[in-house]
Amino acid sequence: IIIYSAAISACERSAKWSMALHLFAAMAQERVERDTILYSSVISACEKNAEWPMALEVLHSLTADSVEVDGIACSAAIAACAKGAAWTQAV
Repeated sequence: IIIYSAAISACERSAKWSMALHLFAAMAQERVERDTILYSSVISACEKNAEWPMALEVLHSLTADSVEVDGIACSAAIAACAKGAAWTQAV
């Protein structure tokens, strides 16, 4: 989990949202536990590129996977919607 976490964080910082999503999906395939911090990092990576549909999809999967939702994940998803001019989705 540490290697995936570091790689996803690097993707977040460099706005490589598609790579972050790829790594995140690989974690699920390999049955590596994904926590709130990882979900938030992937949502933030999407937010940096205004990829609001993907940010909302990851946020939805967070709740579907019964992972605790935190303010960071919600704020990043709202920011992604704002950057993508999808303010109605943020509400």
